[in-house]
Parts: sequence; C-alpha cells; structure tokens
Amino acid sequence: MSKAVVLDQDLKPAGELALPSSFQGINPHNFYLYIKAYQANLRAGNAHTKTRGEVSGGGRKPWQQKGRGGARAGSIRSPLFVGGGVVFGPRNERNYTQKINKKQKRKAFQFTLNEKGEQGGLFVVDKIAIESGKTKDAAAFVKKIGARDLLVVKEELDEKTVLAFRNLPNAYLVEAQELNPYLIATFRAVVLEKPVWEKIVKEG
Repeated sequence: MSKAVVLDQDLKPAGELALPSSFQGINPHNFYLYIKAYQANLRAGNAHTKTRGEVSGGGRKPWQQKGRGGARAGSIRSPLFVGGGVVFGPRNERNYTQKINKKQKRKAFQFTLNEKGEQGGLFVVDKIAIESGKTKDAAAFVKKIGARDLLVVKEELDEKTVLAFRNLPNAYLVEAQELNPYLIATFRAVVLEKPVWEKIVKEG
C-alpha cells in the first residue's frame, strides 16, 4: 500500500500514514490526459507572420511587365522577395486550450500522489517554516530530506519561508491551492504540511 513518511521537527522518520484505498488502482490514462491538457494550456500561441496583403509597401509595380528579360512581378511584397509576405506561416489565431473534466483531474491528482508514495518520495511534517528567512537554512531543510529535488507544500505561504526557498534551484515552494499533478510528478520528493495532507485525505 502506498504511504507517506511522517517526519518530526528534526525531519527524522517518526511513522507512516497510508493513503486512502480510493487512490489505488487508478488508470494512468487520466494522468496522461491531465498533463496533455496542462501543457497545451500553457501555450501562448504568439508566433505570427504577415501575409503579402498585410506587409506594408509594394504599392507600385516594381518594373515593367515586358522587355527586361526577367520574370514579371506585380509587387515587391510578394513571398518571392526578401521582406515580402510569408506563405503558410504561423498565425496567432489558433487556440490551444484543452479541457479536462473534474473527475479526471481528481483521478490524476490521486494517481500521482499514490505513485510518489510507492516510490518513497512522499513526506508529511507538522509545520514548514524557515523563521530566519535565510537560504542556507532552507538548503539544510532540503538536504535533511535527502532528495535530489523537492516540492514543498505549505497550507499558507509566509514571507520568511518564501525568501528562504526562492533562490534554491532544487526546491520549489507552493501554497496548498497551487498543488497539482504536474508539479507532483516533476519533483523526486514532495513534503506536505499536516493540514494539507489532512485536506487531501478528506477530499480524496
């Protein structure tokens, strides 16, 4: 059964908490659909090129139709010329948004937490706070967990803890409401405050 390791305030193992049975045996396709939609929704679609009708200039015929021995041309804004319009270029009119229903989103969340628990990368601690606001103290916190990279989840963020974690390349601090399957899957280990864990189990 998937479980979370309970840590004391010295960040040493002090017990285990089992995830609810509803988190077990979930089809991973729900996770795939969530990640696919999440990444698609991050796309801005800013790439945009102008057609020959949108490029400025080119009002007059660049040279006479016949007599000069070259191909005829009607405008220097033709795609054939440097600085002309682009044929079949990207347009920013495309909408990349994908929708996923609430049930699939919840299943994806449960699936990723269950996977993290089975891998031994799920931890619960009573309180996460770096009172000093110093990066070295936050780095010591991460080192005690012993993970290559770490997602730290607080019920509510406080200024000192944010200051301490913000410059660490191998740790990311988020508030409980920001937690999602993509973030959980991105990091090797996840540390939750106990109130966050209790809310997850209750809603699960």
